[in-house]
Amino acid sequence: MQVVVARIGKAHGLRGEVTVQVLTGVADERFVPGAIFVTEPEEAGPLVLRSARDHNGVLLLGFAGTEDRRGAEALRGINLVADALEDDEDEDTWYERDLVGLKAVTVGGDEVGEVIGLHSRTAQDLLVLRLTDGREALVPFVTAIVPEIDIVGGRVVLDPPAGLLDLDEL
Repeated sequence: MQVVVARIGKAHGLRGEVTVQVLTGVADERFVPGAIFVTEPEEAGPLVLRSARDHNGVLLLGFAGTEDRRGAEALRGINLVADALEDDEDEDTWYERDLVGLKAVTVGGDEVGEVIGLHSRTAQDLLVLRLTDGREALVPFVTAIVPEIDIVGGRVVLDPPAGLLDLDEL
């Protein structure tokens, strides 16, 4: 099985390096020079890792054939995909492919919609819901608001604070 292990961010410096949002718990094993990544979109790759280094807590990657800032900027938004490792699968890791299509219900059992996406962000991930009335809502993907994920049962349980699902109506 293949998983997204990083999302390429902005260019850093003039030597073709990029920042990345790491989406794996085994970055030291994944991001070693010579590693080859399939990409999403597929036509952007494969990408061969030339360098990896930490810069003030931010992982910077360089890829073969990308030697300047212009080349690095062209990579922005690309997902790096690799075969899943055992350490990628922990109990607190959820992939978009696992969540999309799950019913969203409140702790009281009321169906409020369906998961249609997952936005990975630096501070926290956001579940994208299509509410039963057709509107979309972004829900912080934190245990306090999403206390239960039941893949087998086909649902995520929400405990949203008052007004969270009605923010666009204000």
